Amino acid sequence: MASNHPHLSAPSREQALHALYEAAELEHCLMCTYLYAAFSLKTSVDEGLTPAQLEAVMRWRRAILQVATEEMGHLVAVWNITVALGGAPRIGRFNFPLDPGILPAGVVVKLAPFNLATLQHFIYLERPAGSDEPDGEGFTSDRSFVRGADGPRLTPMGVDYDTVGQFYEKLGEGLRRMVDIYGEAGALCGTPELQLTDADANLPGCKRVICLKTALAAFDAIVTQGEGALENVEDSHYRKFAAIRTEYQALLAEDPLFTPAFPAATNPVMRRPPRPEGRVWIEDARAIATVDLANAAYGLMLRLLGYAYAVPSPDPDKALSVDLAVGLMRAIAPLAERAARLPAGPSNPQCHAGLSFIALRDASAFPPGPGARRFFVERLQQLTEAALRLNEQGDARTAAAATLLQRLAQSATQGFELDRAASTAGAPVAAVAAPPAPSTPPTVEDGIERVEGEKLTLLFETRRCIHARFCVTGAPTVFLANVQGPWIHPDTMDVERLADIAHACPSGAIQYRRRDGRPDETAPPVNLAGTREAGPYAFRGELYLNGVPAGYRATLCRCGASKNKPFCDGSHHDAGFTASGEPPTGKATDMLALRNGPLHVEPQPNGPLKVRGNLEIVSGTGRMVARVTSAFLCRCGGSKNKPFCDGTHATIGFVAD
Repeated sequence: MASNHPHLSAPSREQALHALYEAAELEHCLMCTYLYAAFSLKTSVDEGLTPAQLEAVMRWRRAILQVATEEMGHLVAVWNITVALGGAPRIGRFNFPLDPGILPAGVVVKLAPFNLATLQHFIYLERPAGSDEPDGEGFTSDRSFVRGADGPRLTPMGVDYDTVGQFYEKLGEGLRRMVDIYGEAGALCGTPELQLTDADANLPGCKRVICLKTALAAFDAIVTQGEGALENVEDSHYRKFAAIRTEYQALLAEDPLFTPAFPAATNPVMRRPPRPEGRVWIEDARAIATVDLANAAYGLMLRLLGYAYAVPSPDPDKALSVDLAVGLMRAIAPLAERAARLPAGPSNPQCHAGLSFIALRDASAFPPGPGARRFFVERLQQLTEAALRLNEQGDARTAAAATLLQRLAQSATQGFELDRAASTAGAPVAAVAAPPAPSTPPTVEDGIERVEGEKLTLLFETRRCIHARFCVTGAPTVFLANVQGPWIHPDTMDVERLADIAHACPSGAIQYRRRDGRPDETAPPVNLAGTREAGPYAFRGELYLNGVPAGYRATLCRCGASKNKPFCDGSHHDAGFTASGEPPTGKATDMLALRNGPLHVEPQPNGPLKVRGNLEIVSGTGRMVARVTSAFLCRCGGSKNKPFCDGTHATIGFVAD
């Protein structure tokens, strides 16, 4: 990719945005293709796999979904840089398969089921610079062409690049030149409050871009983790896909008939295509209804993300829009899996259907305000009604999607204030004066940040935080998310109300010490362990972790994927963990003689959480599940008797201290 191409060398904001729009389209398309392949994988021995094969396939599925989640993080990073330059993110993209010229000739993007050829294509897309990895069979371009034009142009044009990593390197070079010409403040002149941060979404890449350093760091993270990473970079997308290939080939050598996925369509479409070559028209009525609902949910997800970028922080619409968008992606997954198991139709008897990821003609953001909120509430209700009709088939996957959509519709109805006026960038809903500087500088010891206030001392332990957001939404003047410098200001809020906010923090990341003579937090009157939907255990009690006092609140991993065990770190989202927050009520529900007292939690090596003490296990809604004085609670994520351990950790090779 020559450095004298105008939109990469000239300090033109238009050309820089054009390049970022292509980067966003590329990340978006890769995410969809990875998801499509993952959703085609088999998930049961009843689908023709041996137990050993199933274990490998499920491991591949988790790895591919993690890569797709990281692609979403890359997409957010690109969108944030776009906003930093003063642009509006391109939320949409072109429909599959991409026509020649949208990307370079060597970058072919289409939907295909998981197989060796598709996997090799993924490896090729993620390959490091200088790699001799070939593209997968059937994925090479059917024509050679050159993008761009010779000589300078005011009109931005796409250019060629050998690897995606090289593309991002050139984007970084162009941004440096813009800063050289216009200065940092002139180049990065967008409204920071419009960007997404980790206060809005639990995704990698959700970091505010406020200067050249943070923008270049975002580009570097994309390349290091994903496309174009050096061959020896651990945990890169290239290495993950290459590891799957090695295991796949070994399983094929043992069993040449090993088929890990359903024959989902390559490039499924929902209408008779005017150009049928390379496309599969879905005709089966059940498949049509399933894919139609999934596509509609996907389209609404895009609209919600666009809206989130149009609303400034700390407007509550922003976080709610992101939460609903992420929830829709979870609802899409079972529908996409269902589609891959249904026939495409009589015109294509050799393959099944598949989610086509139809993109909206215009996914640009709605103007913030009552109109957008009403649209989202109405649309989620329409999707819920369609899901309930589809659920009449009695399929477990469509039932799961219907349940998720119902919950999202309820969240939208309760969360969106339909009559509230819109906030504008630079003028938040409840603008407040800048908080005073803390009387003493914050200190950090053993990972715990300590901030002294007049009436209490606030303590924040980063490693325990699960971003439940009670702090930044309940006490927005005390806890300032995504700012440089001091971010905790205890004296900007009534001390009693602030203590209540700390008590609401489920993870125990926020604690306090009173300085006004009033008592510190005390143990609750009843020891509780709540089961969060597809998430961790939320413990409340006089907690001892391996004999060490651990406060009165903690969220402990039950998916098995946390890198911060025994605490939850949000990995259940990336791992695709599913577990009901409403397990059935057990038989032992007699009231305990004592309901409080010390509660000892001892993680067993490579096994469950051993709990000793008076404990009431409750559902996410507070319904009684069991009352115990000792129990072994699953933390590998695999028990069929959740929340209790059934020994599955031993059969799946769970490893944890």
